[in-house]
Amino acid sequence: MAKTMGGRLTTPLVRIDGELRPASWDEALDRVAAGFAKAREGDTSKNFGIFSCSKASNEMNFLAGKLARQVMGTNNIDSCNRT
Repeated sequence: MAKTMGGRLTTPLVRIDGELRPASWDEALDRVAAGFAKAREGDTSKNFGIFSCSKASNEMNFLAGKLARQVMGTNNIDSCNRT
C-alpha cells in the first residue's frame, strides 16, 4: 500500500502488468527518464506534448516551454490561458 499524508501520496507508484505498486524514487525517476528517451527516439511532434496551467507562475510555464522545445524537440505546448 502506498504511503499517504493528508490524502497525498508520499511514495511514487509504478504500473506493472496493469497494477500499481510502490517504488523507490530512483526507480520512478529512471522510468520517467526512460519514457522521455523513448519518446525522443520517435517523432515528438506526434508523440509528446505538455499542457501547462495559467495558474502556474510565469517561471514554471517558461521552464515547461523550454523542456518541450529544447529537451524534447517539440512545439507541442498548450495552456488554459485562453479560457
